[in-house]
Amino acid sequence: MPLRSKLPHVGTTIFTVMSQMAKDHNAINLSQGFPGFDSDPKLLELVAKYTREGFNQYAPMSGVPALQDVLSAKTARCHDYEPDPETEISIVSGATEAIFCAITAVVKPGDEVLILEPAYDSYEPAILLSGGIPIHIPLKKGDFSIDWERVISSVTFKTKAIVINTPHNPSGYVWSSSDLDHLAQLIRDRNIFVISDEVYEHITFDERKHLSLIGHEELREKSFVCGSFGKTFHVTGWKVGFCIAPPELMEEFRKIHQFVTFSTVTPIQHALAEYLKTPSNYESVSEFYQKKRDFFCQGLKTTGLEFSPAQGSFFQMASYGHLSDISDKELAERMTKELKVACIPVSAFYHNGQDHKFIRFCFAKEDSELQEALGRLEGLKRIL
Repeated sequence: MPLRSKLPHVGTTIFTVMSQMAKDHNAINLSQGFPGFDSDPKLLELVAKYTREGFNQYAPMSGVPALQDVLSAKTARCHDYEPDPETEISIVSGATEAIFCAITAVVKPGDEVLILEPAYDSYEPAILLSGGIPIHIPLKKGDFSIDWERVISSVTFKTKAIVINTPHNPSGYVWSSSDLDHLAQLIRDRNIFVISDEVYEHITFDERKHLSLIGHEELREKSFVCGSFGKTFHVTGWKVGFCIAPPELMEEFRKIHQFVTFSTVTPIQHALAEYLKTPSNYESVSEFYQKKRDFFCQGLKTTGLEFSPAQGSFFQMASYGHLSDISDKELAERMTKELKVACIPVSAFYHNGQDHKFIRFCFAKEDSELQEALGRLEGLKRIL
């Protein structure tokens, strides 16, 4: 019997495609966003400890209480708001699950959801699976800041939610206090919820501070804040994330979560709970990545690419339109095959594949690997 796809236009993600191409051509993989180094041995030992001590059965559906408690205290330390660990915090299997459950909890057939593009590729499928209608709003050219006039003009009586991302993937833009105030004004007196993707919360540069929606009194009343321990502690393969939301929103969130994964790996939750008690374990992450961003950007200056250093995340975008008119997908393929360096074509972050001649690199790699990649990228003009 023929199967009618619920996502007929969705194929294999560009991240999987480029990582496989990097493997096939023995290229340095600066495409998919995963660190090229291991986590703190102390954290790894804590996982082994709790595994050996028998913490290997189902965790509570909403999370291990010890992790909920320490995450509440951490949130108060970072954002001056202490969520109730029992009613406002859920531990889930990665931020992607958190985003999916949040969207599913509020979006019904016919509802419109605003997405700011370029955007991470999991947002739109989650909206479509709930029968929602994605409304795509381009970010400003150049710095990828938010065009608030365009956002406001896109709101209709059908608008149910807006998905935001700060620090932003792929551009690295970090929201300002003005952005938060504009968003608050947008949803004020309207039945609009916010799904906030904040997985790079601890990776900001040049003394910028990540401003979570949790720290904004008005916004947090209508927001699901989604985060990831994997990005912060270099353990993306663990797929452990969280969601923080007001009790009435969290109640609906958990109704979805309990039938998606129900619970998240138990010994890792206990390990993270103990590890997070030392603030320096997460407060040092920005400095660690700033050194890598600066190192990578210094090397990029010799390639002919144009760029502005990322404000946050562990990605660096670069423009090549002044050098060639070839598509970003073609360039990414040539770079992988001929220069042996894999990147992501930024057109993959647009619903209609708009090509603004940008590519994205992940600099969460060992310095030696970055140095080798930068040396290879000096041959870029040769393949254009």
